[in-house]
Amino acid sequence: MISERRGLVALTGGTGFLGPYIVRALEQAGWRVRRLSRRPRQDRIETVVGSLADAEALDRLLAGADAVVHAAGAIKALSRAEFMRVNRDGSRALAEAIRRAGHPMRVVAVSSMAARAPELSDYAASKRAGEAAFADFSDRIVLRPTAIYGPGDRETAVFFKSANGLILPVPRCPGARVTAVHARDAAGAVAALVPPGPQGQVFELTDRNLCGCDWRELAAKLLDVTGGKARIVELPAAVFRAIALATAVKTRLTGRAEILTLGKVRELFHADWSSAGESQPPASLWRPAVDLDEGLAETARWLTRKAAAGRRQEN
Repeated sequence: MISERRGLVALTGGTGFLGPYIVRALEQAGWRVRRLSRRPRQDRIETVVGSLADAEALDRLLAGADAVVHAAGAIKALSRAEFMRVNRDGSRALAEAIRRAGHPMRVVAVSSMAARAPELSDYAASKRAGEAAFADFSDRIVLRPTAIYGPGDRETAVFFKSANGLILPVPRCPGARVTAVHARDAAGAVAALVPPGPQGQVFELTDRNLCGCDWRELAAKLLDVTGGKARIVELPAAVFRAIALATAVKTRLTGRAEILTLGKVRELFHADWSSAGESQPPASLWRPAVDLDEGLAETARWLTRKAAAGRRQEN
């Protein structure tokens, strides 16, 4: 059901994994959406072709906007400099464009829970730096979602595939807590925070289990929803680091960024990605609706359909 029309939201990152979920959530809440895209899109969404490095495109994106949602960002890169160029400098460019626009607009910046520990990785540091770009805007909200998953996410698909293999490797990190949030819930939080409300705050986003679970529990859930028979194997950080170093060699040879880096290993072995003691959005504005078991099962079904469609195309 679509609410009464509220105005225009300018959106960056509208074409990635989370972006379409945000578009749907905003439209269902009654907003008109204009998005930034590197190339033309053949759909009904108003699109400005350009990038965060294109000042003219940003000016066109923001023209007449009532609010801006900044969800663009890199989750993998070839170097720290590349992470900073996208996640820090892109945010700074958008902030400058908002100032040039010359009219007030609400800013909702989608960051990452990793930003609370910027010392762990280049990615985490770049997301923290991206948040700082909007520090002098009074009418701003920063959202730090934990690991986002759901149908359409190609990065976490590897874990589901491993569940159907021989072994399902997880970090050996006693006592560590990990959390997750479904993309639909993360997008719902964005839409809930776009209207006037709290200002200048940082909110974390997880599902209803703020304390999360340990790695073995998460792996067991994956096996349950996929029907996989893989053996759960806890591996020490040294093994993950060795894999990350091998991946780095591959990256240098291919010039293609991979998700598993030494920084990502430090993130994986971080002791506490729970959110029980952190700030959540007010319950009067947003509550997560998708439990982890339900969300993993939905994602598993999507992957099954996607694999079946691929096989049909091959035949």
